[in-house]
Amino acid sequence: MQSASFRPQAPTFSLLTHLAGDSEQLALYSERSCVESWLAAERALALAQAEHGVLTRAEARSIVGAARYDNVDLNTLWEVARNVGYPVHGLVREVGRSLDPHTAGRMHFGATTQDIMDTGLVLQLVRSLSALDGALGRLGDAVMRKAVEHAHTVMPARTHAQQAVPTTFGTTLATLLAQLTRHRERLTQALPRIGVVELFGAGGTAAAFGPKSGAIRASFARILGLRDATVAWHVERDGIAEFGWLCATITATCAKLARNIVDLSRAEIGEVFEPYADHRGASSTMPQKVNPISSEILIGLSGAAGALLSSLPRIQEAGHERAAGEWQIEWQVVPQLAVLAGSALNEALVIVDGMRVDAGRMRANLDQDSGLVMAEAQMMHIAGVLGHNQAHDMVHEAATRARSRRITLAAGLREVASEWGHLDVLPDPLVEPEDYLGEAVVAIRQATDRWAATEAADKTHVPIARLAVEADGSEIQ
Repeated sequence: MQSASFRPQAPTFSLLTHLAGDSEQLALYSERSCVESWLAAERALALAQAEHGVLTRAEARSIVGAARYDNVDLNTLWEVARNVGYPVHGLVREVGRSLDPHTAGRMHFGATTQDIMDTGLVLQLVRSLSALDGALGRLGDAVMRKAVEHAHTVMPARTHAQQAVPTTFGTTLATLLAQLTRHRERLTQALPRIGVVELFGAGGTAAAFGPKSGAIRASFARILGLRDATVAWHVERDGIAEFGWLCATITATCAKLARNIVDLSRAEIGEVFEPYADHRGASSTMPQKVNPISSEILIGLSGAAGALLSSLPRIQEAGHERAAGEWQIEWQVVPQLAVLAGSALNEALVIVDGMRVDAGRMRANLDQDSGLVMAEAQMMHIAGVLGHNQAHDMVHEAATRARSRRITLAAGLREVASEWGHLDVLPDPLVEPEDYLGEAVVAIRQATDRWAATEAADKTHVPIARLAVEADGSEIQ
């Protein structure tokens, strides 16, 4: 056994989260937050049992008053936890020191360690979801503003990293906004599956709670602002895995934005850049450098989240009625995934709020590569007369000549059309990028309308679970 001065070592220093860590998510999974969430579960259990006559009101009030963070000696708590393997045994003993022996023996009555730890974790997860929802809201609002601002800013759409057809920058942002909308919807849909209490005792049968077990559990859930669970989930970790997946996929969406910014800010393209400040993204040796540092951080955050995500199926392997090691995996990865997701949303907001857009360069780039970005547009016009196959062959030949002889697509197209006897089918003038945008602007309106409707309906704002109960036990009626 360790000495009474034993405390766990501080977490390994992480340069990534030190530079870009989300302080809100870090606080939600701090040592104090963990202990507070377990204490909240113990307080709620005492109150719920008092409602149904298992504890007296006086006993419940005493337990509620004693189950406070300041009554826990953390050195002793972790010393005992290291020996036992779990913290709740020591936590109950620590709180019990502030109670008379009889009342101390009534605390944690019928519960098992994982009931308290799972419920405490859920309190953290629900608050974490709420924080992620708020960050998604801020990012989505910023993306919506930029999409509207650049609804008619024409640029090349790129497929396989090559110019394809014209689009608008606002349209590319609309696809990001649609993703963010779906993420908020996912958070709301996941909440009933994640925000549930655990209170089923040692083997998942709730036998130790007696005939009033269901009523006690319902009151327990109500007091904490969570949902009741009718079936034990000690080893059914799909809800926890879903939370981790949500964090990872949100982070990946932010990384997609970052990847595009990295590409578009290349000197050879020069269309979109991160915010600028003196020495932001500077090099220690190259004075001219303005590196896309926020985008690099986002890509790093997503890569780390993806690696952690691969462990989530393992936590679902736990067999029988209690895990034998799988549970410990989530202790490590779930808080990290939440921090990575919150950090990614914050860093993405930095990019979107301050992004610099060179609309002139976007338009000029449409004329690069001999203007071949308009090949489909010219073909579709010609196809109305000649049919798709012949029109395709004609424009393909014009594109080949444009590349090999370094002439424009327009010049090559007129040359081929004249040779093939179809000069009369060419539009005059030829189709311009601004005339071949299809539903680009419509997509922006649809994406922004859906986002605005989601906000207005207030459907995506995740309620916050309750961590505090009045010290005098005033929840007891």
